[in-house]
Formats: sequence, C-alpha cells, structure tokens
Amino acid sequence: MGEQKRRAERMTPADRAVQEVTRKLTDEGKLIEAGWAGLAAMWLPADAPPRQVDDLRKAFMAGAQHAWASLMTMLEPGADPTTADLSRMAKIQAELDAFAAELARDHYPTRGSA
Repeated sequence: MGEQKRRAERMTPADRAVQEVTRKLTDEGKLIEAGWAGLAAMWLPADAPPRQVDDLRKAFMAGAQHAWASLMTMLEPGADPTTADLSRMAKIQAELDAFAAELARDHYPTRGSA
C-alpha cells in the first residue's frame, strides 16, 4: 500500500476538511492562504480575538514571503539546478522536516511523524 493511501486512511474528518479547503484555495492560486487557513482551523480557538488572528496571519504570510524571496535570491543563475542549489534545497528540507517533527512531537503525540 502506498504512503499516500496510508496517510489518507489516518486522516480525521478535520484533516479532510482542511485538505478540501487547501485544494480549493490552491486551485484559485492561493496556496499560502490555504496553509494559513489550515493552520488557523486546527490551532486557533473559535473565539480568538480578531487582532490576534490578523497578527498571526501576517506572521504566517511573512514567513512564506521570506522563504520565497530567499529561494529566489539563493538560486544560482541559469535554468538548470547546480550542486550548490541542490545542497541549499536539501538543507531547507532538513530544517523544515525537523520543524515538522517538533510539531508532531509537541502537538500530535498520538500520531507520531506524518
């Protein structure tokens, strides 16, 4: 059985709802907004003050903008990826994988790493 199918079998109804919103927003060209919507749905209480929601959205979007701008700046010139490009991307992946493991450990102890 493929990893994608195993992951789908472990999804909760909330996970499925987040996935549906993510697909819809991504189809509209709003991938980062989809990430924010998923995070907000899973972590923010329904009665969170509007100012807090707005500030957290700005922080989330600022992080995404920083990552994108950094990627565009760090890539070597030319159409083909260089060894340096691949090394940098691998380091970014390792950093984000470590963060995902931290989230799983701290917030989803029964799920383990996804």
